[in-house]
Order: sequence, then C-alpha cells, then structure tokens
Amino acid sequence: MRVAITGASGFIGSALTEHLRSTGVEVVHLVRRTPRADHERSWDPDRRRLDVETVADCDAIVSLHGAGIGDKRWTPAYKRELLTSRTNGATAIAGALATLADAGHALRWVAGSAVGYYGDRGEEILIESSAPGAGFLPELVVAWERATEPAAVAGVPVACVRNGIVLGRSGGALEPLLRLIKLGVGGPFGRGRAWWPWITLNDVVRGIAFLLESPQITGPVNFAAPGEARQGEVVRAIAKAMNRPALIPVPPPALRIVMGEFASDILSSQRVRPEVLVERRFEFEQPDVTSAARWVAGS
Repeated sequence: MRVAITGASGFIGSALTEHLRSTGVEVVHLVRRTPRADHERSWDPDRRRLDVETVADCDAIVSLHGAGIGDKRWTPAYKRELLTSRTNGATAIAGALATLADAGHALRWVAGSAVGYYGDRGEEILIESSAPGAGFLPELVVAWERATEPAAVAGVPVACVRNGIVLGRSGGALEPLLRLIKLGVGGPFGRGRAWWPWITLNDVVRGIAFLLESPQITGPVNFAAPGEARQGEVVRAIAKAMNRPALIPVPPPALRIVMGEFASDILSSQRVRPEVLVERRFEFEQPDVTSAARWVAGS
C-alpha cells in the first residue's frame, strides 16, 4: 500500500509516518515547498491545487494539514487562517480524488477533523450522529468536513477523523500542561469537572491505520477513548504516573489571559463516545485514563 500524507511533519503526521512504515506501508509526504527527497511530492493548498498525477499511483491519502488550533491567540486574522488552512487543502484533495474516482480509481481518504464539531455540551453524550454545536470551532469543523463532500459524492470512501484531545509523551496542544506537571506545579483547569474527549497518540495512529484498511467505514468517526474521564481526572492520572503532585488548579480567568479565546475550547465539556470504532471492534491499547497516563509517562 502507498499512502500520501499531508501535514506529515506535525504531531500526528510524524508519528503516523513512523507507524505506517513499521508495518511495511510506503509513505509519501505532500509538501508545500520544493521536494527534497524521493518520498516527497509538492502540492499547493493555499491555491487549492493538487495535481491528479501527484497521487494517481497512491492507494490512500491521509490529510492532517492545518494551522495549529493552540499555536497562537485567536485574532480575527488567525481565525481566518485556521479555517482556510483546512478547507482550502481539503477542497484541493476532494477535487483531485473526485477526478480519479470518475476515471475508475477511487483512493481511500482519511480526512482530519475534530471533536470541536460538538462545542461545549455539558453532560450530553455525543456520538457521530449528534448535531454540531454553536460557536467558532463547530462552524470551522462543519466547513472542514463539508469540503470533503465532492469526493464522497464521486464515490470516494471518505472517513472524517474527529480527533479528541490527543495525549502524547511530548508535543501537541497539551505540551505546556505536561511541562508543568513534570515540574510539580500542574493541576486541573478550574474545578476540573469538564468532560475531556482524550485519546493517546498511539491509539490515534493505530486508529488511522485501521481506517485505511477498512474503506467500508465512511463519514465521521470519533477518535476518543472509550474510558470517559473528566479533565481533572486526566490531569491527576498523568501526574500520578509521573510521581508528581497535581494540587494547583489553574483559574479559568488566568487561562483566558494566557490563551485568549482558545481557553474556552480547553474548558469546554465534551462527553464524546467512539461509537463507530467500538462497533467496528477497533481495539484501543489505552482504553482508560490509567493506562493512558502510564503510556504518557513511559511507565
């Protein structure tokens, strides 16, 4: 199998590349710059351009491109970048894959998405068929997923991976929190009662590999572990696995000062269940917060 990946140098993309190559999959990286290696090919998402010939010899594509949600404060300009850096690339991929499908070659497409689709929903149980929430992130994700529709209409098997809060050993949106925990000064945000749709990086890349081998699974797929946990439980479990205290709560006003509007997303409650993955018998290696914390701590 030959798989093309966008956003391959990122937090998930680099781990996915390593995982797929370890299983014998040939990985092609789609890059914005001039290619510098045999496994690199160019595309221009800003101009919504992906030449059909670039991916015609591939079996699948995984799209992980997009500006980092937590990389900068959400100014109006950065909000536009968050949206267009996702939708423009998805539009380019959809057009190329639709053309190939019309010619009789339908690639598998595992498209990036996010649980931000659901917004802040308190105690409500959220599955793939739940309605979108209200606010900037739900609107962004709806537009992001909608950009894949032309490919699906053309017969491309598209699965949209609604990633939750990805727990890794380094990097990712929670890297600042992990640094604080390691220093012994980390703690829950506010009361820590919000539901966090967490999943380990290990299970994310395994889940994507599972979808690549399961083209019959299409539509949205929640990537959150089955072991539901509140934000405070996740933080305390990681701290315990690292033999560190987690006693100092971070007041929400302080979080908003540091992170701006993005803090609302970190503080939101999303009780997301991975109904599709569970029904399709995907086996999580870290299904509960205790095993996840141990994996993050390397213990």
